[in-house]
Amino acid sequence: MALLFQQHNLFFLITLLSLLILSLVLPIAANPSAKSYIVYMGRSTKEQGDIEAAKLSHLTLLSSVIPSEANERLFLKHVYHHSFKGFSAMLTENEASLLSESDEILSIFPDTELDLQTTRSWDFLESSSGMARNERLYPNGSNDIIIGVIDSGIWPESPSFNDVGFSEVPSRWKGTCMEGNDFKKSDCNRKLIGARCYDLTMPGSNNTSKSKQAGSPRDETGHGTHVASIAVGNPVPNANYQGLARGLAKGGFPSSRFASYKVCSVEGCSGSAFLKAISDAVEDGVDIISISLGLPVQANRDAGPIPYTVVNTAPWIFTIAASTIDRTFSPDIVLGNKKVIHGVGFNVTEDGLTKAYPLASGSDSAINSSSVKAARNSAPGSLDFDKVKGKIILCMDDKGFQNITRDSKIGTALLSDAKGIIFVDKATQYSSVLMEAELTFSQVDNSAAAQILNYMKSTKNATATILPPVDILKLKPAPIIGDLSSRGPGNLTEGILKPDLAAPGIDILAAWPPIDDNTEGFTMGKPTEFAIKSGTSMACPHVSGASAYMKSVRPKWTPSMIRSAFMTTATITSNAGRPIMTETDAFASPHEMGVGQMNPNSALHPGLIYETNTADYLKYLCYFGYQTKQVRSLFDPKFTCPADSSEDLISDINYPSISIAKLQGARTITRTVTNVGNKNSTYYAKVDSPDDLVVRVSPSKFVFSENYRKTSFEVSFDGKGATTKGYKFGSVTWSDGRHLVRLVFAVNVI
Repeated sequence: MALLFQQHNLFFLITLLSLLILSLVLPIAANPSAKSYIVYMGRSTKEQGDIEAAKLSHLTLLSSVIPSEANERLFLKHVYHHSFKGFSAMLTENEASLLSESDEILSIFPDTELDLQTTRSWDFLESSSGMARNERLYPNGSNDIIIGVIDSGIWPESPSFNDVGFSEVPSRWKGTCMEGNDFKKSDCNRKLIGARCYDLTMPGSNNTSKSKQAGSPRDETGHGTHVASIAVGNPVPNANYQGLARGLAKGGFPSSRFASYKVCSVEGCSGSAFLKAISDAVEDGVDIISISLGLPVQANRDAGPIPYTVVNTAPWIFTIAASTIDRTFSPDIVLGNKKVIHGVGFNVTEDGLTKAYPLASGSDSAINSSSVKAARNSAPGSLDFDKVKGKIILCMDDKGFQNITRDSKIGTALLSDAKGIIFVDKATQYSSVLMEAELTFSQVDNSAAAQILNYMKSTKNATATILPPVDILKLKPAPIIGDLSSRGPGNLTEGILKPDLAAPGIDILAAWPPIDDNTEGFTMGKPTEFAIKSGTSMACPHVSGASAYMKSVRPKWTPSMIRSAFMTTATITSNAGRPIMTETDAFASPHEMGVGQMNPNSALHPGLIYETNTADYLKYLCYFGYQTKQVRSLFDPKFTCPADSSEDLISDINYPSISIAKLQGARTITRTVTNVGNKNSTYYAKVDSPDDLVVRVSPSKFVFSENYRKTSFEVSFDGKGATTKGYKFGSVTWSDGRHLVRLVFAVNVI
């Protein structure tokens, strides 16, 4: 699941907390070979001293556990000194254990490999929220907001990143523009103001030599360039991908500056580099950190629609679900009887199929009788190639069948020398599918598939032509939640409702490196400056860009205030006037879309704010299981965990949503709001809840004045009369006649 960090000078603890949480679920592997470990030595202090002296001290520690015959490993991969003290190094399990006994070291845990998670989208948001009009309302919004994009690097020559019209770089910027064999300092400018690259040795790599080339900040995969341009890209007219999605490509806040921190290569993403990049970004002076990375989940970073797959569940992380926009692509199918079947999808073949080819169903093309069901899904090894060679295959996409990916099915069709493939998926009428393979394809729903099958039964010589795709605009309903978007409840804790918010992430056009390359993600040897990608990776920078705009208009707002504004003003209806749906035509629950689709215009005027402060974050760690000593080492040497700390109490931190993992009987939750709207205003509460869950708010009325701008209220939940068990969803909405401040809840009645 993609995530967004919003950095603030009080909250440098986020630099460490994400990977500390990972350490609870990533035990040290029983493996005698050296692997990458992260060594944590406590919070940073001004008295830390010279960095070179710190490095020498770290090397002395390493030399005490690494034997002389393995002195090639006596080097530091990364040194952490801005936000906390520590380093990463290549160690065996035994060496790590010995090192952990040192009084200087508070904890040591294995490095982990993270996954990358990757224009109409902003037009769609603007048309539904009025964001463009607000840019005119706030002409003096600062263009000195700096976003740190931690990803796979950057392609600086993209027109999305030129600095025409930008003033000099703010003097508060402390970052640098690192050089590489294909990257010069002059590649940075007044918009791309910084670029860093790190040692990207993967955690499981056998390469333990410090001579491994670190590379350069240049983007090798395209992912970092794509997400950066979604967040801050300049307006580029006539942008398109292979002629599709043509129009003005732009980021959420083009006036922003940004810096790129490369922690990913074609081999993967390094957890230790990720940690170092956050530390550097905080020290460099970025305002917002945008990260489209996450732990691998079932071998896929976008693991929906399976529940409990959202992984970025800490309260200081803004976790974003991926939704569709009001555009799709349609490669229609012309059957031999001249009937036209409307399909969706997009592939990189230039001309579609210029003539008709024979049709073959997968189930009728099985290699033997025992392979019929597998052949129906074009599973590897199931098709008789002689039966499908030179034909278009009708392939069912039965969800979950043997966990066979679509890439595998495409591969099967390619090996069989098929001319094309038609996927059948009941959800296809809502969102398009991008297939980067040398195979023409279209995707249809069950109704269309029935028409194709009836035609095939009516003749012995069934044929079809798959036409090139065309743009379909103003699609309804939109948004819907993408099938790929990871779902809640959170797999680490259910005390925080995750995901937080939904944003456009399906079929997003954005900048891309114009490299003639056949590596994964590139376009079949066809250089292009823009590409269309889908994923929570694409949703995350939409929120990053909107947050940058928000920060420029509300410079004194803290990260949690900005998050609250987005969450309490989110929309829950589509452009068809119906509740937001999933791709299976079901109502989207908060575990699928969070509190709803982001609405940047409304977020500028939220009325009330739920501010989550440092004490909330520290209490969260206590409730999650950390001891006072560990929490003190992170931030506050005087902090003490509450005596009654338990995971159930996570629900009590002042978050702009409510999630109760286990409701047995009744429970009361407290929230505190701050009035950021009219000084003299009166708010009334309205509860929307299931019939069998009793929800009460006390008090149900607030009266604010110039001297009374903050107050608390209680929400009581009683599930004793529930007719069914499981999660129940609803909301408490505060209104003063102008603002609607919606607090979403998810309560699991057991």
